[in-house]
Amino acid sequence: QMRLVESGGGLVQPGGSLRLSCSASGSIIGINTMGWYRQTPGKQRELVATITTGGTTNYAAPVKGRFTISRDNAKNTVYLQMNGLKPEDTAVYYCYADRIHPYSGSKYGDYWGQGTQVTVSS
Repeated sequence: QMRLVESGGGLVQPGGSLRLSCSASGSIIGINTMGWYRQTPGKQRELVATITTGGTTNYAAPVKGRFTISRDNAKNTVYLQMNGLKPEDTAVYYCYADRIHPYSGSKYGDYWGQGTQVTVSS
């Protein structure tokens, strides 16, 4: 089983910055796409950004130009640099990763971290 552990959340003023980190451990063979989702009370979890092992990124429209996702494949770690934070970015941010069979490409499963709170408020 693969485990994801996030860090870096907290309270920041509007316009400020935060950097989230997420490290994978355990059964990491075949780790594939990694990324970040977020959720607020009463709403569905939504995509923030994803990045493949090759570095291809995908961003949700509300965060494009403000957030940057990156990863260190050697460390099995994904980062989310969040700049220009707005109150509407307040949410629990969840790290995500999937694993695929290295030869067949079939999916082993989706994995989630425990979540880290990001609060943007003055």
